[in-house]
Amino acid sequence: LLVHNNNSCSSKINTWNNSLILKPQLKLEERMSKAEKYRVLIQQINALVEGESDRIANTSNIIASLMQSFEFFWLGCYFVQGDELVLGPFQGPVACTRIKKGKGVCGAVWSNNEALLVPNVHDFPGHIACSAESNSELVVPLLDNDDTVIGVLDADSREYDHFDEIDKTNFIIIAKIIAEKYVG
Repeated sequence: LLVHNNNSCSSKINTWNNSLILKPQLKLEERMSKAEKYRVLIQQINALVEGESDRIANTSNIIASLMQSFEFFWLGCYFVQGDELVLGPFQGPVACTRIKKGKGVCGAVWSNNEALLVPNVHDFPGHIACSAESNSELVVPLLDNDDTVIGVLDADSREYDHFDEIDKTNFIIIAKIIAEKYVG
């Protein structure tokens, strides 16, 4: 996560604990393990959304923080609206706008209420190819207080077998933060 300390940022960002602010010229250290990068990023995400109630702003900043830290091909959220998942905040190329329950990786996660790590999306039955450049995918459910799926957090990579259990475990934690801020 790269935090710019300028006048366009809220005073909230400017008052973060110095241990959570990264100077503009620094990114998460390349020598850090993936697990350590997530640990630091999750602290930063919690500080970033603390006190902010707008769900679109929070989700957008969380997606941007993840994307900036890990540079996925595509990263975003879909939210349940009726019988479809509808595209929410994302970063990357143009995406599918609506996904039916049970369709593709996102629809399967919604239907089964469990995270899916897909090493090769081309082998996934019913995969929806929003982009031919996507080769692996990680999708985790966003759950409300009753463990009902309210959306999904979706990441795509150009690389096959890009995601692992460390990604999955930390995406579940981040999905909880998004869901808590989304349902209020």
